[in-house]
Amino acid sequence: MAKGEGAESGSAAGLLPTGILQAGERPSQKEPKKKQQLSICNKLCYAVGGAPYQVTGCALGFFLQIYLLDVAQVDPFSASIILFVGRAWDAFTDPLVGFCISKSSWTRLGCLMPWIIFSTPLAVIAYFLIWFVPDFPQGQALWYLLFYCLFETLVTCFHVPYSALTMFISTEQSERDSATAYRMTVEVLGTVLGTAIQGQIVGQADTPCLQDPNGSAVALEVANHTHGTTSLRETQNAYLLAAGVIASIYVICAVILTLGVREQREPYETQQAEPMPFFRGLRLVMSHGPYIKLIAGFLFTSLAFMLVEGNFALFCTYTLGFRNEFQNLLLAIMLSATFTIPIWQWFLTRFGKKTAVYFGISSAVPFLILVAVKKSNLIITYVVAVAAGISVAAAFLLPWSMLPDVIDDFHLKQPRSRGTEPIFFSFYVFFTKFASGVSLGISTLSLDFAGYQTRGCSQPARVKFTLKMLVTMVPIVLILLGLLLFKLYPIDEEKRRQNKKALQALREEASSSGCSDTDSTELASIL
Repeated sequence: MAKGEGAESGSAAGLLPTGILQAGERPSQKEPKKKQQLSICNKLCYAVGGAPYQVTGCALGFFLQIYLLDVAQVDPFSASIILFVGRAWDAFTDPLVGFCISKSSWTRLGCLMPWIIFSTPLAVIAYFLIWFVPDFPQGQALWYLLFYCLFETLVTCFHVPYSALTMFISTEQSERDSATAYRMTVEVLGTVLGTAIQGQIVGQADTPCLQDPNGSAVALEVANHTHGTTSLRETQNAYLLAAGVIASIYVICAVILTLGVREQREPYETQQAEPMPFFRGLRLVMSHGPYIKLIAGFLFTSLAFMLVEGNFALFCTYTLGFRNEFQNLLLAIMLSATFTIPIWQWFLTRFGKKTAVYFGISSAVPFLILVAVKKSNLIITYVVAVAAGISVAAAFLLPWSMLPDVIDDFHLKQPRSRGTEPIFFSFYVFFTKFASGVSLGISTLSLDFAGYQTRGCSQPARVKFTLKMLVTMVPIVLILLGLLLFKLYPIDEEKRRQNKKALQALREEASSSGCSDTDSTELASIL
């Protein structure tokens, strides 16, 4: 065993047969290949492309549930169907778009950029219509379901190729990690922007509520027609204004990404005439152990944060009693996350990514427990919000920083597997979104069973207790399960360094004119 470990950690050149070394120059005599450096401008343009998905996703994640229930006045059961089917459809479109991308040919703009360019204008229109209240009450649920699913399809056509673009902006692992840190910082800024725009614009409107949901039918009718109608229309217009501003940001970011980033192909990929068939690639990807263990761990931790996200507005409004403060609490969470992204990037570079997972994601647990056991207190809630933002930053950064390591490991084991990158990214998002759709559907349905009162100024005790469980105890259990699964993830810092050396040798060999294609295949197999 010790002998095997020593051999594995040896240099790549020492593993090569003499036939390959004699075909070209000796490794020690080769002129070192210049590292491919990305400029700060390139990284920023790449990072800006992550903002549209986060700005729109944050607005939908935090506000769609309360919008459907209290502004559009959709009944809780129909709202749960909209949220579940929309997320489930969104999850289904990820592998579907990944399949279509894997069949796309390389164009002058690249393989991924055309998807980003052509999906943007249609996605913006669909997003705006989600926040429009139609005049036909009988078909409202169908309206929201249709445009929610349409928008999720179009934003998937943007986000899946954008996520896969990580592997095509540079062949250097360190440059990809650095670009990912830029991206995560901008994406968290995008969530701040989405929270600030949606929360502050909507917060200025006076969303009407019924003081006595159990009152007589006459009292309810009077409340609806005297006070509610005008205020409700103002709230609806505020949501439309916020949607227009966010749609404009979506377009601007897409233009910057398109003009500032250029796709690059791996040297050894250009030697292959045809990409791997999709279903064969899918079979290989889903049988890759590190990938399965990574998505299993992040599946539970992502579910935890999505449950908090989906129910936070209702939790602050009804359980904590901070109806006019929840948008500011959201802003505190996202600002805290934005400022701590660079700290987590330094931490994972210094101590390793697995260590960063354990410290970063588990840091939310004590503060969620504090919210569960303490009585409502605004100052404590703000402290918890800032602390939760620190954990949110780690949850944002780490999955997208670790996925390229898994893909590098896969390429070493399957060196002829061209075109599998979209499969890795799309199926990771698929599992996360599908599970989040189930969780949001069940959570909204739970509120219905607990007796949620639409537009009520207060809610029954069972509703408040249900919201507390959905925002505190259930996420804690999910986080702990996810951290247990991360113990099985095999790619530590030593393994990453070995993979980096082996991949560099493979790229140099593929770029060299002194080796035949057979020798390159033999080299890849040995590495």
